[in-house]
This record gives sequence, C-alpha cells and structure tokens, in this order.
Amino acid sequence: MVDYVSSDDGYQYSDDQDFSADAYESDETDYQLVTTKASSTMVVTKESLLDAQREDLRSVMDMLSVKEQHARILLIYHRWDVEKLFAVYADNGVAHLFAEAGVALDKHHHSNSLVHALIMCEICIEDIPSDEATRMDCGHCFCNTCWTSHFVVKINEGQSKRIRCMAHKCYSVCDEAVVRTLLGRKHPDMVEKYERFLFESYIEDNKRIKWCPSIPNCGNAIRVEDDELHEVECACGLQFCFSCLSEAHSPCSCLMWELWAKKCQDESETVNWITGNTKPCPKCHKPVEKSGGCNLVSCICGQAFCWVCGGATGRNHTWSSIAGHSCGRYKEEKSAERAKRDLSRYMHYHSRYKAHTDSFKLESKLEETIQKRIDISEEKGSKLRDYSWVTNGLSKLFRSRRILSYSYAFAFYMFGDELFKGEMQETQREIKQNLFEDQQQQLEANVEKISKILAEPFDIFPDDKILEIRMQIINLSTVIDKLCQKMYDCIENDLLGCLQKTHDIALYKSNGIERASEHSVLSNKG
Repeated sequence: MVDYVSSDDGYQYSDDQDFSADAYESDETDYQLVTTKASSTMVVTKESLLDAQREDLRSVMDMLSVKEQHARILLIYHRWDVEKLFAVYADNGVAHLFAEAGVALDKHHHSNSLVHALIMCEICIEDIPSDEATRMDCGHCFCNTCWTSHFVVKINEGQSKRIRCMAHKCYSVCDEAVVRTLLGRKHPDMVEKYERFLFESYIEDNKRIKWCPSIPNCGNAIRVEDDELHEVECACGLQFCFSCLSEAHSPCSCLMWELWAKKCQDESETVNWITGNTKPCPKCHKPVEKSGGCNLVSCICGQAFCWVCGGATGRNHTWSSIAGHSCGRYKEEKSAERAKRDLSRYMHYHSRYKAHTDSFKLESKLEETIQKRIDISEEKGSKLRDYSWVTNGLSKLFRSRRILSYSYAFAFYMFGDELFKGEMQETQREIKQNLFEDQQQQLEANVEKISKILAEPFDIFPDDKILEIRMQIINLSTVIDKLCQKMYDCIENDLLGCLQKTHDIALYKSNGIERASEHSVLSNKG
C-alpha cells in the first residue's frame, strides 16, 4: 500500500508505488473495507411472525414436555427470552419456574359421579349445575357466566395476555382454550381481540424483537440476537436505534438524543432563523447579520470577528486570512449572563450539527451520480474493472458524516451541565473537551476531503488520474474508519466510562450500520 499523510495541503504517496491497473486489480484484498460476517439481526416479516413464534413455543414444549398454552405463559412471563427461561429452569427447577410464571398443570379432574351435581359459584353466590361451570387447572371452579364476564373485563383492560384466575390470591393463568370457548359463545369479537393480543405479544413483550418504526409502516419486525443496544437497518432501508426506535444516533446515548431532538424542536422557530441568518458576537453575544461578502464582520459594539467560525479577531486581514483568527472550538465566556451563554452555546453546537446534517442530505444525491459515472467508465472500456472503492468510499462518507453531526449533540450534553453537572471538575472537563474536539476536528478535515474527491467527475478522466483518485479514496476511507473508531473509544472509555451515571452508546462498526438479514423462519438459539 502507499504511504498516506493526512495534511491540509493534500495527499502524499511514496515514489516507488506502482500505479498500473493490473497492480491494483491483483491487490484487491489490501484495501477491501467491507468484510463478510453473519448478521446478528434478522427481519421478521408479517408472513413469518407466526412461524417464528411457533418455533420458540416448540423449543419450550419439547424441553419441558408441556402444552402450547403453558409454553406461551412461560415465554410471555420471561418476555420471550428462551435462553433466560432455560437458565431459570436449570437453576431453580421446574416447580419454581411454573409457580413464578403462573402455570398450573391440570391435576383436578372432574369425577363422573359429579357431572349432574349442583355447585355454588363463589363469585355470584348461586347454585348452578356442574355442566354450567368450569374448573381451571389450578382447581378453582366458577360458573361460566362469571368466567366470561371476567375475561371480557380483562381483555378490555388490556390484560388478555395473562388473564389470572378469579380466586383470591390465586396467581395461575387461565387456560387459553377455556377463554376461547366461553367467549366464543357470547362474544366472538372478543375471541378475535384475545387472539390478536396473544399473537402480538411475541413483538410487544419480546425485548429482542421490535416493529420497524418506518412511516408509512413497512410491516417488518427486527430481531437482534445479542445486545439490545444496537443500530440496525431494516429491509425497507430505514436505519434506526433498536433500543429507543428513533433514528440511528450514535455516538449520542438514547437519553442524549431524546433531549436534543426535543430541544431542537422546541427552539427551532427562533433559533433556526438566528442560526441560519446571524452569528453571535464573541464579545456582547448579540446576533449579527452579515450584509456584505467579506467574512470579516463587525458588531455594533465594535468587536470584529470571523464570520466562518465566530472567533474574535483584529481588523487586519488579507484575502486568505484574518489576523487573530481561531476556528472550530467553543469557549465559554465566564462573565456572560447565563441566558445569553446558554443560547450562544446551544447555537454553536446546533449550527455545526445542522451543517453536517445538511451536507449529508446533499451528499446522498451523489449515490445516483456516482453509479452513472461507473456505468459510463465501464462502457468506454476503462482498464479499471472494479469500482467498489467508489461505493465503499461513499458508504464511509455517509456513515462518518452522520457521526460528525451527532457528535455535536453528544458534546453539547457531555460538556454541559444538563446531564453531568458536578460529575467532573472544571479543569478535568476542559482537558476532556479539548481531547474530544481534537479528534472531532481531525475527522471533520478528512471527511471534507473525501467528500470533495468523491464529487470529482472521474468518468471523464484518463486511467492514470482515476488510479490516483482511487488510491486517495481508499486511503482516506481507512483513515476515517480509524478516526471514527478512535472517537468511539474515547467516548466509551475516557468520557462516559468515568461517569457515575450510565450512558451506553451503540458500538462503532467499520462496515456501517448492520443490515438485518431476511429469513422467512427464525432459527432459535435456545
């Protein structure tokens, strides 16, 4: 591979590098960024939901030698976690497992001599023929009218997945078949509702399976096989956080993203206009609107500053630089009023968050353009036969651009007082903030470089120029990948890892957000 140096001046390569097309074609494994790995997430379609549910039920039925209704009660209680259910069984035994979940095996059979006897229902206190009463597996017997009324009430209250016996201090769950039979006589609509709740419990009560939050809804569910803290991509193309079902937002924790999204929404009308049309004066913090083309602007208080970064400057400047210019970092003014300081701080992070979000939207249009350029290059008979380096580079750009965008929301809460007040001393916070911003700026610089190179019309270039662009994109993709991993390691170990409050984030993956594999039937790992 070539020697690559990240610098503001461009790219440097070793002189002895062979830039022939054949050399690159034979060295494919040196730069391939995407590796094949079994997916730990699966798409469960509407058609395969019932099969997936039955498979988990069957595994419990076979292991414990129980009926389907008892297996369902156990799985609902353990939130459809087969491995956890088997672990409880191994540690505590079957008696504890059943009692805890409310499973009562049928040990109370009717005697033939009592078929026509009268019994008293302890709910309505009336004597009724025994054939108009029902005894549950737990042994408690009440009239069918009272049972039916009980079922209707519980279903309407949303408790249909675990309808318990009516007897005082009895925690056994009622037999599904009895519920269906008694409801079917007078309330067939309730049977349908009851069946739907039981079916949907496989999603609603299963911590490893959730509906895709796409709008309009695609009807798919996603199942994760390991950590619930996951960012996934559904077959419909939507990328989202499996934990909170909002858009994929790492390196923000779910709480950080929830607060940030709400803050942006609440303050959007005022702040978005201010952010888009003005910059705060670094001295008096009043918003300043630029009326000319020069990036050296002056506030009415007399302070000169750079329009690009907002840093205070002197008035001396040339076409390429401004004296006293500093860029990219937020510095709190201790003497500013709290309200002005908070607004200034929010605008700093929001403007950069929005800038990268807007860049991502614009760069998303590159995908179609690049595919057209690849088609043109292949048609004109270029020596370069493989263009995966372009698509891989584009994927790396998309992923890193989103990470940059969310990193500003992360920094807003990480180094502010909203979540971690008193968790760090001021000097410690400043050191950590400088460390994070250094990494943020390195990533930012390389992302802008690869964005610029990917926009090049390589389809009109000669082969030697394409090979040069190819190597630049490959090297930049590698550098960006390492910088992203370094930032995530810093966040996890040096920032969040030192706090008392737990804030977990989804792990960084070089190949991007994992696309769920499509299977018609799920295989059970239990």
